[in-house]
Amino acid sequence: MNDRAGMDDHENHEPLELSAADDGTIAAIGDSPLVELPTISPDDGATIYAKWEGGNPTGSIKDRMALAMIRAARERGELEPGEPVIEFTGGSTGSSLAFVCSVLGHPFRVVTADCVADEKIASMRALGADVEVVETPDGVAYDGLFDDLRRETERIADETGAYFTNQFENPDQLDGYRALGAEILTQQPDIDEFVMIVGTGGCAMGTAKALRESNRDIDIGVVEPAESPVLTDGTTGEHSVQGTAIVASPPLVDDELYDRVYTIPTDDGIETVQQIASEEGLLVGTSTGMNVAAARRTAEARDPDDVIVTIACDTGLKYLSDGLYEGLEGSTFCLC
Repeated sequence: MNDRAGMDDHENHEPLELSAADDGTIAAIGDSPLVELPTISPDDGATIYAKWEGGNPTGSIKDRMALAMIRAARERGELEPGEPVIEFTGGSTGSSLAFVCSVLGHPFRVVTADCVADEKIASMRALGADVEVVETPDGVAYDGLFDDLRRETERIADETGAYFTNQFENPDQLDGYRALGAEILTQQPDIDEFVMIVGTGGCAMGTAKALRESNRDIDIGVVEPAESPVLTDGTTGEHSVQGTAIVASPPLVDDELYDRVYTIPTDDGIETVQQIASEEGLLVGTSTGMNVAAARRTAEARDPDDVIVTIACDTGLKYLSDGLYEGLEGSTFCLC
C-alpha cells in the first residue's frame, strides 16, 4: 500500500501537462468545457457549473487518471516501453487504461466480473485489452468481490511481471487531476465551492490541491452515498453509484483537504441524472447526479452571487443498459 510518504512526494508537483510526445489521441485528454446548469441552479441561490468530462476520448474523467499513472511509472523506470500493465476494474478505469496503453504500446490486461455491464467489457476489449471475467453467483455482485478481484490481479502481476497500476492506492493520479483544478481556475476564477464525489479519492483530492494552492478560501465539499457513508461513518454498503464509496478508508483521501461531506441518497442522485438529461440536455452517470444533487444542496443555502463548481464525470451512454434512465437502480457493482 502507498503510505502518506508516497502521497507527500506529490505535494509540490506541477499539474500534469501534455508533453511533445503526447500527440494524436492522447492530446484529446483534458481541456474540457465548464458549463452552467441554469435549470438546476436554484432561483435564489448560487449558480452551479459542471466540468463536462464526457468529451474525453473514452467519455470519462478517468482518462486523466490513466495517463497520469502510466506516464509516472514510465518516467520512474518502473514501466519500460512495451511492458504489460494490469488492473482490476468495473468499467471506466479499464477503458481509460486500455486506451492509454494501446496508444503508448503497452499490452493491457483487465480483471473484472460478469456483473459488469456488457458494453463496458466490450469497450475494454475493443480498445485492445485482454479481459479476464470472473464469474459471480447468478451474475450478481457479492460481499468480498473487491478483495477477490484484487487477489486475482496481484496473482497475475506476480506471475507475469505486469505493472499493477493499483488505482485505489496510487497517488500518481493526483497530478493528473491537479491539471483539472488548474483548468477550473482558468475558466471560473471566482469559484466559491468545489464539490466532488469520492471513489478512489484521486479526483477530489488532486483538484482540491490545485484550488487550495490558488485560493485558500475556496470551500471543498466531498460527496458519498447515504447507503455507504465511508467518510462520515467508516462503513460501506450496497448502492448503485458505480466507482464510489468502495473502501471504508480511501488511502488517497486527506481530511485536511475538504471542509464538509455531503451524504446524498442514491435515489436523489438518480432523479438528478434524469433531470440533467431532460432539462439540461446532458446524458450523465449516477456519480454526476450525486455531484449535482450535492451542489444544488449547498447552492440553495448560498447567496445568488456565489459560484459552485462540480464535475460531470462521464457520458451516460455507458449506463443505458443499467436502466438508469428508466428509473431503475442498476448494478450494485461499484468498482471504478
